[in-house]
This record gives sequence, structure tokens and C-alpha cells, in this order.
Amino acid sequence: MTKAYDPTSVEGRWYDWWDSQGYFEPRGEGEPYTIIMPPPNVTGELHMGHALFVTVEDVLLRWRRMQG
Repeated sequence: MTKAYDPTSVEGRWYDWWDSQGYFEPRGEGEPYTIIMPPPNVTGELHMGHALFVTVEDVLLRWRRMQG
């Protein structure tokens, strides 16, 4: 096992499979799924809560995207 993770050896194959399955081709069927973004932080100081919030949004959007 190598000491450092090499993403190109794994992710390249997955990307090719996702592309061949048509996951990157929007079909435009059904209702659009949207998430409203809150206004920017007034203080300008980012914290772990911001990272968690954006992570949850990202997971939800990717999950809905995979569903079509």
C-alpha cells in the first residue's frame, strides 16, 4: 500500500463509468429541486457550522441529482 492516496487511479475509472451511464446528462423531467442560499455572514468569520451547513446542502443536491 502506498503512503499517499492517489485519487487518479480510482476516481478516473468512476468518472468514466458515471459518464457512460449518463449521470452528467440532465433529462429535464419533473419539478426542479432548489435550495435557497442564506445571506452571507455579517461578521465575515467562517466557522465549522458554515462547513456543516454547506456539506449537508451539497449532499442533498447530489442525491437529488442522482435521482434525476
